[in-house]
Amino acid sequence: MRDLDFGKHMSDKEVLARIAAGVMTIRGLEPEFSFQVHEQLHQINGPAISRDPAILDLRSLPWCSIDNDDSRDLDQLTVTKKSTSKGWILLVAIADVDALVGMGTAIDEHALLNTRSVYTSARIFPMLPLKLSNNLSSLNPGQDRLALVSEMQISEDGAITKSFIYRAWVHNHAQLSYDNVSEWLEGKSQLPQDALMVSGLDAQIRKQDQLAQVLRARRHEHGSLEFEIFQPRASFSQDSIRTIEQQPHNRARQLIEEFMIATNGCTSRFLADAGIYSIRRVVRSPERWLKIVQLAHEYGVNLPNEPDSLALEQFLARQRREDPIRFPDLSLVIVKLMGSGEYIAEKPSNRPVGHFGLAVSDYMHSTAPNRRYPDIITLRLIKAVLAGKSPPYSVEELHSLAQHCTAQEDAARKVERQLRKSEAAMFLRSRIGQVFQGVVSGLNEKGAWIRIFDPPVEGKLVDGESYPLGKLLKVKLIYTHVQLGFIDFSVVEGGMS
Repeated sequence: MRDLDFGKHMSDKEVLARIAAGVMTIRGLEPEFSFQVHEQLHQINGPAISRDPAILDLRSLPWCSIDNDDSRDLDQLTVTKKSTSKGWILLVAIADVDALVGMGTAIDEHALLNTRSVYTSARIFPMLPLKLSNNLSSLNPGQDRLALVSEMQISEDGAITKSFIYRAWVHNHAQLSYDNVSEWLEGKSQLPQDALMVSGLDAQIRKQDQLAQVLRARRHEHGSLEFEIFQPRASFSQDSIRTIEQQPHNRARQLIEEFMIATNGCTSRFLADAGIYSIRRVVRSPERWLKIVQLAHEYGVNLPNEPDSLALEQFLARQRREDPIRFPDLSLVIVKLMGSGEYIAEKPSNRPVGHFGLAVSDYMHSTAPNRRYPDIITLRLIKAVLAGKSPPYSVEELHSLAQHCTAQEDAARKVERQLRKSEAAMFLRSRIGQVFQGVVSGLNEKGAWIRIFDPPVEGKLVDGESYPLGKLLKVKLIYTHVQLGFIDFSVVEGGMS
């Protein structure tokens, strides 16, 4: 099948952006904002304001954001305060996007259609217009913003003993990146200048890191699962793909991950205590658990016959230590056997569905309202409770919204996955005939797949022979198709090890 010619004068980034827009349309997503959205946007001239005296003023606290280097849609800020007892007080501020995006407006309808931002290396398709998500509704440095704050009292061993949610004014004193903060925490570099300019922020970040590691240890003691999913990312130089690299899950990413999990638990319990339906993020107890048991047995590990997240986490931790090369592929197999996460409308009960992967019973998405629509729904529900008003959605509407958000998230993930394949095919198209080292990463009725190590790219084995999962091979690149994301390899004679 011939690869389509997008034009000799188009850059790599332009070609990939055009492919992404086309795939979004095929998947039922809208890549562009409508005329009505732009009309509404023209009427928004500044950030949200409020003269409600009940809104606290927390702008003087040393808030900071930690996100990707290129992130401009900042959803959350974090800070810790001194506790009167042993332990911590953690505050997480979430952008009050709802204050600018009214229900049923053109901007809201577009966000509802896509339900989340779609991220590809060549182009980001934001859920909200950039004027909002990167500016007026973003918790940008040096700006006063309205936020919803979750305040958590946490014991020495990482248990959340009390939590409160309230509206507040906040101020981001430093915009930091995962990689820079992580390198500083590990003693590999200096703290970024933006942080050094804020008095005491260095000690604040170390305190947050200490708390995050306590929370992380507690989660894993309770059976929270940790995977390593293969998701390489392309980077560009003058609109041409420069490299493809696997993103490291470093210490600063862990910090934000732990705080967001804690916050999502608090918002879930807050709405449960209010006695109302909400949209929760769940991963059900695996129906194919016995398949996971069988897989673990092949590695010499006996798992119980009933789903047990703690036993599974111990198996995963062992395999990460003993075989890090093949661990991403094992992770993917188990994730598929567990089944994907979904949104459901759930009423508080003694038997919530819960999140098997995180080993928690109370969980929802609430920490990224610039990027995910379920988080905007949660924002509106919380604000209604705080104001003593009825929920802005009926139970029937929440059920419908949950199903829609699940379907659209699946579509968005397929777009992102397709574009990672197209990026890889584009990066490798000039290297036909070259030989690479790799490992058999997947097997199904269509054949076998191999993941090569440098660059980190996955493609199909076309030899027609059967190779066991995890087999190390030497392969030759024989074909690429950028638009379809096809990459084909054949095994080099004598290339098995």
